[in-house]
Amino acid sequence: MIKRQKASIKSCIIHKVGNKFNGTKNAFSDAIVDFDEATYNLMLPYLLKPFVSVAESYRFHHHSDVGLNEINTYSDQLFKEEADFVDLSKHIVTHLFEQSNSAQIKTGDVLICHFENVQYEDYFTDAIGIFKIENKTEFFQTYLEDNNYDILVQKGIQAKKVDKGCLILNTSDMEGKIVFSVDNNTYDTQYWIKSFLNIRYPDDSNQHTKNCIELCREFSKEVLQPNFGGQEQSNFLAKTVDFFKENEIVNIDTFKEEVFDEEDKIQLFEDYKKNYETDHKVLIRNQFDVSEIALKKQKQKIKTEIKLDTNIQIKLDVDAPDASAEYLERGYDEEKKMHFYKVFFNDET
Repeated sequence: MIKRQKASIKSCIIHKVGNKFNGTKNAFSDAIVDFDEATYNLMLPYLLKPFVSVAESYRFHHHSDVGLNEINTYSDQLFKEEADFVDLSKHIVTHLFEQSNSAQIKTGDVLICHFENVQYEDYFTDAIGIFKIENKTEFFQTYLEDNNYDILVQKGIQAKKVDKGCLILNTSDMEGKIVFSVDNNTYDTQYWIKSFLNIRYPDDSNQHTKNCIELCREFSKEVLQPNFGGQEQSNFLAKTVDFFKENEIVNIDTFKEEVFDEEDKIQLFEDYKKNYETDHKVLIRNQFDVSEIALKKQKQKIKTEIKLDTNIQIKLDVDAPDASAEYLERGYDEEKKMHFYKVFFNDET
């Protein structure tokens, strides 16, 4: 997550990237953009705003040596004052072109920018931004000719959100440079994240928190709900969120003791966890620090609704883990031969 209030664009260049599968070629600029004031004032927030709300960062990766990661190498060179910005930007677009391994990969404009004074945490740093604009919108343009106004249709870039973008900070931790990425056209995410940038999440509290809560969410959906019902599923999710909120450090053994009342459910969770780690190729740490940012993001994805086949839904508050057990009862009506929920309350609001 960054702040952009004091940020500025030092250099920016625009190229066009083609697709080798459909015969379209790259088109390169030979000089950086000379912005007028109005364009600059619109362009700067357009490019940086998407990263203000991005909580999770990435690190560059390579199967043998991260020093061989192309974008990692190019960004290293771009941060140096003596670097040839124009020439290096062309290499980046060529690398992007080489990753177009499908005819469905869209062509588009590529903006490469060198930013200054981007705030990350409590300090300021330079950053390299790479943006791919794939979609353009039709709009009406009026013009004056022979003392009469006329109108025509043109295509342009909407100044709302970028299609794909990454921001590479000139700062590192133990796992490498800090990289943020956004992608609003998710049908080809692997092309941008893995093939072009070759980045992955770092081994930190953000990732550990995310992995564990995603495990719990899938366990509740695939095991608890089908076997024990929606109330049990919602209880578990609410207890999970509450445990993460109340503890700065998560210990999996302590977590299981607090959220499960029965030993057989603990065993179901342990069995599911082993299969989940294998299937998803992740390791759920036995102990890790809780990331409040990751918890907040994952909490938004948790749905605690009981959907019934009678077109009725019961929505439970994920922040009230005891409410379901105290004020909601599940039973079976022998006369109607149907299950039912009994809800206790004082007043309607």
